[in-house]
Amino acid sequence: MTRRHFITLLGGAAVAWLLAAHAQQPTMPVVGFLQSGSPGPTAHMGAAFHHGLKEAGYVEGQNVGIIYRYAEGQYDRLPALVADLLHRKVALIGAFGPPAAQAAKAATTTIPIVFTSVDPVKFGLVASLNRPGGNATGAHVLTIDLDGKRLEMLSGLVPASSPIGVLINPHGEYAESQAKEVQAGATRIGRQIVILNASSERDINSAFRTLIDRGAAGLLIAADVFFYGRREQLVTLAAYHAIPAIYEWREYVLAGGLMSYGSSIADAYRQAGVYAGRILKGEKPSDLPVMQPTKFDLVINLKTAKALGLTVPDKLLAVADEVIE
Repeated sequence: MTRRHFITLLGGAAVAWLLAAHAQQPTMPVVGFLQSGSPGPTAHMGAAFHHGLKEAGYVEGQNVGIIYRYAEGQYDRLPALVADLLHRKVALIGAFGPPAAQAAKAATTTIPIVFTSVDPVKFGLVASLNRPGGNATGAHVLTIDLDGKRLEMLSGLVPASSPIGVLINPHGEYAESQAKEVQAGATRIGRQIVILNASSERDINSAFRTLIDRGAAGLLIAADVFFYGRREQLVTLAAYHAIPAIYEWREYVLAGGLMSYGSSIADAYRQAGVYAGRILKGEKPSDLPVMQPTKFDLVINLKTAKALGLTVPDKLLAVADEVIE
């Protein structure tokens, strides 16, 4: 055999070996990230999901790919966004918020779904919290269940003789349940409330005018991705009209709101990321119980309280998880 023939054979063998080795490398799984809201206001939630994935051994760009899709509060867009993710052959869908989770659940019974959602049993995402069954599991986010507690907290800061307004998105998936829960809370503490509806920025402005006309002493903002995406507007209007308001997430308070109380949404996203990683490694959603919230945050902005002329009771400050001065 000539030297030239030997080198040719050796080179061909090397190429064949490289091609075979490449073919044996596992394909990087791709996760679909489906968010009911907008990317900007929910960026820290996405970061928490990444953190959870990392805890489970997955880092975007290294051993997992992520395709992001946002409905930006327009829930009717969700079915098309889910269809696009399925067309792209994602290995798993992370669906965040009840509308996104329901859209994903309606679209597939085979692709695993990891969600963050209120009342996942009621919304048909799982058969039960302990035994989800099917192809979905995730983190239960308490929202509606805490509205009565939020109303009680706010009630202790404002005059008892005046009503408290409650702002609800009538097009939200759980608007009816929110209204019932807050009314039950109001009855429990003997407080008059005024329920206001808003599903657009114009509606929000009108709601505040009605709030003032009714002589309301405070305002409870019900949990909704639409409101969350417009928290700057809500906080600004509350400050302009000198209305003490309570919200669900601490991000409202960081934006200048008075106070918030709720389960940690960032921790729920982190938990969802951990579950996503476990499922990518081979575990089944049906075998993973829906995770319950373990972290609740009471955040108070004393600077805002001072601007409103409010004195926050020491007993409330003592149990606050974060006080902004």
